[in-house]
Amino acid sequence: MEPIVQVQQVSFEYTHRENQPDLLALDGVSLEIQTGSFVAVLGHNGSGKSTLAKHINAILLPTQGKVLVGGMDTADESKLFDIRETAGMVFQNPDNQIVATVVEEDVAFAPENLGLPSEEIRRRVDYALQAVGMEEFKRNAPHLLSGGQKQRVAIAGVLAMAPQVIVLDEPTAMLDPGGRAEVMKTIRWLNREKGITILLITHHMDEAAQADRVVVMEDGHIIDDGDPRHIFSQVDKMHATGLGVPQTVEVLEALRQEGADVAIDALTVEECADRLISFLEG
Repeated sequence: MEPIVQVQQVSFEYTHRENQPDLLALDGVSLEIQTGSFVAVLGHNGSGKSTLAKHINAILLPTQGKVLVGGMDTADESKLFDIRETAGMVFQNPDNQIVATVVEEDVAFAPENLGLPSEEIRRRVDYALQAVGMEEFKRNAPHLLSGGQKQRVAIAGVLAMAPQVIVLDEPTAMLDPGGRAEVMKTIRWLNREKGITILLITHHMDEAAQADRVVVMEDGHIIDDGDPRHIFSQVDKMHATGLGVPQTVEVLEALRQEGADVAIDALTVEECADRLISFLEG
């Protein structure tokens, strides 16, 4: 099966920046994302991860190289609408995506612009709000919601477009731990139960650990790509990149540094406890 997203030797340079030199944000990046997968992209500020995300939704176009979404070239202006319908985008600040004064009207905004029949709009709005667990708030004013609830409304607005891919650019960066948990639960459910392909840009290691695959970026390049256990077991490499590892791995690595013969591939608290019990019983 052809990957739903193909990034082929893409470079991107920010030019004509006010009082700043040109910046090569992506440098020959290649990446394929399979349909139905959950991919997290990690990197410190300036690594190029958000620039990469904006290429998949055709917000940015490559200086060199090519991006294909559902087989469509993002540089083809005639396909722009279809590309953005295929790959929806959720940004860091939900307030920047909410356009209406009532939750259900906000979610209906994009389907209405598609010119869909009112019955189909109603169906999509109900489905999207139910999918993110916000149906009971459909008549509420968005500005009265919590940060996590607002972000779930923003995700519902994208869902109402019936996308195959959802790109989320640090969607939990402005949220408290409770809001982060709400949004991550929604993301996991959409991927695992609805089969929607997820590309999550994040700087939270525990969020990346929930993905099927982790891509690590530095200075506009992909420097590692693999399953979370492989990526996070390379503790020294992650620290050298200016990144951390999940707290479970940090705990086990600290024990190993003290001479304990313990595996450090635990990504959940339960797995960490199992490793510790096995070590103590051994």
